Amino acid sequence: MNNAGRSAGSSVADSNDDAWREDYELKVISALHVSRRVLGALEDTGGAIVNVLATGARSPSANSTPTTASRAAGLALTKALANELGPRGVRVNAILIGLIESGQWVRRANDAKVSLEEFYITLAQGAKIPLGRVGRTEEFADLAAFLLSPRASYITGVGLSIDGGLSPVI
Repeated sequence: MNNAGRSAGSSVADSNDDAWREDYELKVISALHVSRRVLGALEDTGGAIVNVLATGARSPSANSTPTTASRAAGLALTKALANELGPRGVRVNAILIGLIESGQWVRRANDAKVSLEEFYITLAQGAKIPLGRVGRTEEFADLAAFLLSPRASYITGVGLSIDGGLSPVI
């Protein structure tokens, strides 16, 4: 499971090259290093890799770079690795998250001096999530566990969104 990130969104005009390099290193190069490191063990066991990305990888909005560009590169890496490692018995997929409960939202709710429940309701309404709520951590965990399990033995090279219907693409 490759899951490293932070939100580093700004306009292209206002961003700097160092921010782009740092974001790419954190989100793409680190996933590449971990994947290389575990490849032998995964081949021996018929294991799987899951790269955690964001829905912006497929549908970037204005002022969302370098984050969305790095996530799109992560999606391309997912597909390339799936094609390369499939013949060796290793599956590679991505989970593209929307708004999911996390520590960053807890911190932002605390900073705003509102309850976490109120913060999540406002967040979901502001984003216009069709299911009307923020995703739960166990929903993400269930999807990740499935993709890493033998029950997903014929799924590779895909990016599955978990976003309550928020993403404008399928």
